[in-house]
Amino acid sequence: MAPPKLDPASTVFFLCDVQTKFKPAIYGYEHVVATARKMIRLAKLMNIPVICTTQNSKVMSAKPSKLPLSLYRKALGPTDPAIEADTLGPLLLGTFDKTLFSMMTPEVKAVLDARPGLESIVIFGIESHICVQQTVLAILYDGRYTPHVIADGVSSCNSFEINIALDRLRTEGARIGTSESVAFQLMRDASLPTFKAFSRFVKEEKEGTKVNGEALLQHIPASRSPNASSPSEIGSGGVVVAKY
Repeated sequence: MAPPKLDPASTVFFLCDVQTKFKPAIYGYEHVVATARKMIRLAKLMNIPVICTTQNSKVMSAKPSKLPLSLYRKALGPTDPAIEADTLGPLLLGTFDKTLFSMMTPEVKAVLDARPGLESIVIFGIESHICVQQTVLAILYDGRYTPHVIADGVSSCNSFEINIALDRLRTEGARIGTSESVAFQLMRDASLPTFKAFSRFVKEEKEGTKVNGEALLQHIPASRSPNASSPSEIGSGGVVVAKY
């Protein structure tokens, strides 16, 4: 059996729901943002397209009949600008707002369908046990793509959820790797003309890679705002919110 490969020409990145309003609630939020920004840099370096989603970013003018009232009332805003997704230019295939937890919405599937050469989806964002997990399971069910989860680029309200979600996804058949290991898989060969720029990128990100990985996967340090809201106030894609 041939080892799974990652080729920039047949890969798309999924940036899942990293919105500023989640900052007080998500464990190590700033580390997720830093890794997401790193992956955006990598996308530009390797000419890899990116699909971005937001979870319920706007207050809707009319409440859909099946939408929970708590979700209808809670607008979570745009993608965190610190990620610099707006610098992608034409590599950004779209930012899609959703109420579905999975990123595999009809709109996103239509974008994927328009790119028949795709083989791999690399995903990072929040929350590891909800939107990220349901996206990966939907990708596996679809059957056309291999999902690769960036372990140092996902998080949840509660830190214990991260490794449980990653273990579940590994068991289901997803590939779990770090931002650096996936970057080197995409690079493949030090003899390629792009390696010099890639090597510079790795060196520039070296310290951040260490800090973010230790914070999110080893919980060193536990990075969370001292004024963090409890999961009962903000969390789970905006579904669990303060009582009205």
